[in-house]
Amino acid sequence: MTEGRIAFGGGQTWYEVVGDGEEPGKLALLCLHGGPGAPHDYLEPLGALADTGRRVVFYDQIGCGKSWLEADPSKWTVELFVEEVGAVRDALGLDRLHLFGSSWGGMLAMEYALTRPPGLASLVLSSSPASIPVWADEANRLRSELPADVQRALDEYEAAGTLDAPEYEEATMEFYRRHVCRVDPWPDCVRRTFSGLAEHPDVYLTMQGPNEFVITGTLKDWDITDRLGEITVPTLITAGRHDEFTPRQAEALHRGIPRSELVTFEDSSHMQFVEEPERYHEVVAGFLGRVERG
Repeated sequence: MTEGRIAFGGGQTWYEVVGDGEEPGKLALLCLHGGPGAPHDYLEPLGALADTGRRVVFYDQIGCGKSWLEADPSKWTVELFVEEVGAVRDALGLDRLHLFGSSWGGMLAMEYALTRPPGLASLVLSSSPASIPVWADEANRLRSELPADVQRALDEYEAAGTLDAPEYEEATMEFYRRHVCRVDPWPDCVRRTFSGLAEHPDVYLTMQGPNEFVITGTLKDWDITDRLGEITVPTLITAGRHDEFTPRQAEALHRGIPRSELVTFEDSSHMQFVEEPERYHEVVAGFLGRVERG
């Protein structure tokens, strides 16, 4: 592994590269983490894809993790993060590549693909919605299926405006354990991401809001459903059977992106690459290989 920093956005974007280069016919995989503002650590299992003869590149998006930058909230825009993808590509010489995105990272990957950048060979979208209003509807439907005492705690603390209370945080964890990561206990890479998000929550609070189902940020009306047909590169969509990215959302994304593939992981929720890493590796490696063989 090698790491470095790229001057960007008034700060520095930290990156890490797993692998030495590409075997003939192979392309690098650039990975976009979720949040927004949740550091890349939970994506570390994807580093195993370097064993298929390619570099796997991670970075912490500006404003979080090792790319922390204190800034006015107005700085955190979709356009800034789209620009950052291009800056990382340019700095690392990724002329032709595959692009992976998890959750918000997949939203960012789709926004980037809609700019029609040269050299984009494929997309892998892991639990990435095309519509935040639909995401919010589905998150609150899943919330209504939580135990009654958990729902009551969520309602009471939200009504009181005390979302930082330990009891409220524990109630939200019940949702996360069901629909975000079902591995118990959470692996270290997942814990590090949540710790990093708690340490520097600015981007998440600005763009998302307090948590996964209270969406008050600038993304609350984000919806590219009507533009999905403009994404023309080969696309793999992955989802978990217990995912907050529900079948309603997965199937809409699959219908909208021409010739896309959809794979559901039966024993997973939002982090299939953590919950079923061996099968995830097999599915993604197979997809990348098919794209590279034309």
